[in-house]
Amino acid sequence: MIVRFFIFLVGFGLSVAGGVTLILELNLIIIGHSLVDYFVYISQTPELYLFASGIIVVWFSVYWPRF
Repeated sequence: MIVRFFIFLVGFGLSVAGGVTLILELNLIIIGHSLVDYFVYISQTPELYLFASGIIVVWFSVYWPRF
């Protein structure tokens, strides 16, 4: 059970690190870029992959059968 909790915390940390950065990069819209430009930009940054991998790790730690 402690391993599952540790995996959950790692996934949560990854998703928070990626999500906060993605939210901070919303400032690109304020300086004149369009929403499409924002999505094209974030698809090329590693923060999107951090966020997605964190969500997947959290999902596996919650729904995967016991270790």
